[in-house]
Amino acid sequence: MPEALHHESAGAEDAPVLLLGCSLGTALAMWEPQVAPLAQRLRVIRYDHRGHGASPVPPGPYEIEDLGRDVLALMDRLGIERASLGGVSLGGMVAMWLGANAPERVERLVLCCTSAHMPPASAWADRAAAVRAAGTTAVVADAVVERWLTPEFAREHPDTQAWLRAMLLATDPGGYAASCGAIERMDLRAALPAIAAPTLVVSADGDRAAPPEHQRALAAAIPSARLETISPAAHIGTVERAGEVCGLILEHVLG
Repeated sequence: MPEALHHESAGAEDAPVLLLGCSLGTALAMWEPQVAPLAQRLRVIRYDHRGHGASPVPPGPYEIEDLGRDVLALMDRLGIERASLGGVSLGGMVAMWLGANAPERVERLVLCCTSAHMPPASAWADRAAAVRAAGTTAVVADAVVERWLTPEFAREHPDTQAWLRAMLLATDPGGYAASCGAIERMDLRAALPAIAAPTLVVSADGDRAAPPEHQRALAAAIPSARLETISPAAHIGTVERAGEVCGLILEHVLG
């Protein structure tokens, strides 16, 4: 059953709609650097996945399909028939699922630092088990956050790293673990050729969580995709290269 996702909207009601999903272990605030400039031209709707931020935390297991159907329910609730959809990491996975399985609802896709398949499954199972056992995401925080920003950016912007870390620490451990399970079982590779929406794939040159070869595979398999690489940047490249990503999104969504 779809969950009623927490969301925030900015921009004119009659502007083209862009829904943005966050990465695993973050919340809609991760898009804060882009909201003001994007909202000058678009109606920007940021949402928290189930198990994240202020959205409900139903018991697991979760699948990517569940997260995608949550977004469709949000669009229905807001009276949005079609929209462009984007996301970082987990948010990109959800956008891909929607592009393949609900094409009539999708104008364009923006897939940032994401993948259609992220083996080994055991790594996700182990991470979920560690978080469940500890009852907190703090047990994985050091290893996870260390891959979100390049070392140079993290040294120069400690407040930004602390802000992202706080989002991870605030994420419900059950929701986080169930979301790890969704990624563990995800394999969207066979669905990629069915995505008809024009697609922007954004790759970060220093991404160790979803390395650039994953985005190259997406761009090769999605018929109307183009690949852009941002540098220097790591997994949360949308924060590290906020202005550049914002420009790419506007150019793509406004066509």
